[in-house]
Amino acid sequence: MSFPNEQSFAPFIGPCDPCPPITCKTYSTPPHLFICFQPPNWPQFTPQEALRHGTLWPALYSPYESRWGKGR
Repeated sequence: MSFPNEQSFAPFIGPCDPCPPITCKTYSTPPHLFICFQPPNWPQFTPQEALRHGTLWPALYSPYESRWGKGR
């Protein structure tokens, strides 16, 4: 299963805004938003991998990538 980890939208840009406009804003969408219930027999990480990823199920894993210092 693959879910989008990030969504984007174009905010309203008013003619009198005092700051330079941000033409595209993004936000995180965690995978659990798209899963209504836990299907039976889902694949699982090993206990060590689950601790590293923060979840037992690979379908619920969503990597976090910091934007700090990327110029966004």
